Amino acid sequence: MSRRTPGQRVGLTREAVLRAALALADREGLKALSMRRLGAELDVEAMTLYHHVPSKDALLDGLVELLVAPIAPPAFEAGSWQEALHAYASELRTTLLAHPNVIPLVASRPAVTAQNLQVMEAALESMRAAGLQPADALDVLYAVTGFVLGHVVTSPDGDPVDQLDALDPAEYPLLAEAVSKASPRGTEARFEFALDALLSGLEPNALD
Repeated sequence: MSRRTPGQRVGLTREAVLRAALALADREGLKALSMRRLGAELDVEAMTLYHHVPSKDALLDGLVELLVAPIAPPAFEAGSWQEALHAYASELRTTLLAHPNVIPLVASRPAVTAQNLQVMEAALESMRAAGLQPADALDVLYAVTGFVLGHVVTSPDGDPVDQLDALDPAEYPLLAEAVSKASPRGTEARFEFALDALLSGLEPNALD
């Protein structure tokens, strides 16, 4: 098959380019992600991609958007804003763990594309309707998102508490006691426990 030239119509969309980039990053890591390599994956010249993502930075921003925007906090009519944010945090964790090669990108790159900003605006509107001031609502969103990112970065391969099983109780008596008496949780259960504690501390009266 001959390579298409930049001037030919190829039927690409921005979303198709981003999904191809995500697949490449999933398969080979972020270091493999270049415009030239992505063009080869899509069977187009690299310059063709610039009609859909104007720069490498725009491509990386789009990857963050692709993962985060679809699972942004929904409208809160069905329940409390804490319940909605709990669902958002759980889904964000699941999504990030499904794309471990992209976690460092999401953790280090602000989600500031137009679509992500619109999603955040809608989330703040819903949280204001639920009784939070916009500044508090933004702090809550960042707190919950940061909590999830911290969790997936520090425990991608299992519960870190499992690494404490072999501690010498003579040298670390309190740690050993905590590990021996802790109820079995596992990574997901420990995440849910900590998330519930975080959201309980974000009640409106605690934000005053």
